[in-house]
Amino acid sequence: VVACSTCRHSRDARSDEAGVSGGARLIEALQQVKANDPRYAGIAVQAMPCLFACQDHCTVHLRAPDKVGYVLGRFAPDADAARAILDYALHYAASAHGRVAYADWPEGVKGHFLVRTPPAGYVAE
Repeated sequence: VVACSTCRHSRDARSDEAGVSGGARLIEALQQVKANDPRYAGIAVQAMPCLFACQDHCTVHLRAPDKVGYVLGRFAPDADAARAILDYALHYAASAHGRVAYADWPEGVKGHFLVRTPPAGYVAE
């Protein structure tokens, strides 16, 4: 999971009342949820400044070698969103090609998918 560290807090605000960006808060939530649940031990959480999805605040990119990738956004930078992202990442990691059956999507990621990215050298059908 690569999370944008500079994302807006919301569509209307760059940062929260403490002056912290939404991306930084989401990364903090992802790391905290991951640290408190051993199921997420195999999922890497990385930060990257600006994923260029500024209109869709609090964005993440799910990627793995030889798998279709996904950019998701419009999350609240909180533990509930972090848990949904990490739960989806568990299904994603277990999948052969990066495709997760809709029935396995956590409720918290539905409606948050922005872009699907093909793995290097492959165009998804």
